[in-house]
Amino acid sequence: MRKILTTEAQTPQAGKPAGLPANSVGIVEPKSHTFPGPFKLACGRVLDEYTLVYETYGTLNADKSNGVLICHALSGHHHAAGYHSETDKRPGWWDHYIGPGKPIDTNKFFVVAVNNLGGCHGSTGPSSVNPQTGKPWGPDFPPLRARDWVHSQAQLADLLGIQQWAAVVGGSLGGMQAMRWSLEYPDRLRHCVVIASAMKLSAQNIAFNETARQAITSDPDFRDGRYLEEETLPRHGLSVARMIGHITYLSDDGLGKKFGRELRSGTFEQGVEELVEFQVQSYLRYQGDTFSGSFDPNTYILMTRALDYFDLAREYNDDPVEAFSHARCKFMLVSFTSDWRFAPERSREIVDALMHANIPVTYAEVESPMGHDAFLLPNERYEKFFSAYMNNVAREHSAEITSGVAK
Repeated sequence: MRKILTTEAQTPQAGKPAGLPANSVGIVEPKSHTFPGPFKLACGRVLDEYTLVYETYGTLNADKSNGVLICHALSGHHHAAGYHSETDKRPGWWDHYIGPGKPIDTNKFFVVAVNNLGGCHGSTGPSSVNPQTGKPWGPDFPPLRARDWVHSQAQLADLLGIQQWAAVVGGSLGGMQAMRWSLEYPDRLRHCVVIASAMKLSAQNIAFNETARQAITSDPDFRDGRYLEEETLPRHGLSVARMIGHITYLSDDGLGKKFGRELRSGTFEQGVEELVEFQVQSYLRYQGDTFSGSFDPNTYILMTRALDYFDLAREYNDDPVEAFSHARCKFMLVSFTSDWRFAPERSREIVDALMHANIPVTYAEVESPMGHDAFLLPNERYEKFFSAYMNNVAREHSAEITSGVAK
């Protein structure tokens, strides 16, 4: 049996409040660390220092080999599982898949979830103060690429003493970061888990992102991105941007089953003049209003541009096989049948490239009516497949430790 070492990075599990689910990681507390620069970005600019906010769940083992990094999607952040207080109405954004006995089992793994550089939940980003001016960075914050996030995450791994991740896991934009990890630091991860993602965006996806950005920048309160200085906020524009994005995360079938053409208010009765509102309209406005009160518009612009810029094979003669030939880890991929934003075809392209590069890969296409959002939601087949793979990750390394061949 392997020894367990309690470290400062451990998330306390003792004394879990009785009201929380038994398979929850419990009450968690975000941590932050400021890294000294210079930190050179892909665009050529340099940050003198930067702060990352992160959460950890589970216990780091003695040889620090059971770490799992969670890379978040576009609007995600560090709070992936558990609760910040007993009064929280909702847990972290991936709570269904992180915790004791869940696919990413915190009885086996030490899980690290980080708010990306450029984010708006505590990590250095456009809403942070620019130390050179004493004002919010706003539109002056440097443009970022996925590799910038990966390099900053590698510095966080160094801080935690993790030389090699058991797995780097991500859905959507998070999956792009996971793939970039496999090329930038091939010896620092044993498994790469890519869910509902792609090697690059289609023109249609770029068009959706540009439409969302235009909704934000055309809001009169955007003020060329200096709304914080001028004490305004383009909430309407950000709300519309979120509505556009949210539509692309869902499927026609899913929306039809959930809302159909049901009315929220009004009537089609002949002879009655009354404004009609569909349930789906009300739902989208609620999603937009909620999001616009908690997310920074400049961050949304920055993140969507990084999503547009991502192209895994660009620097490898546009050949994904050549790109993946640099990887040293094993891969798991998952796609969902109704996901039209990151369709199964995109995942199959990744699988084909990995196979031609002679890289071990396991793939599942999961039936779901929930569109792109399916990777966040309960699904029995997805959960079983994910659990089986991650259990194998844990067993595989335990066997290596026993035989003395672990890296």
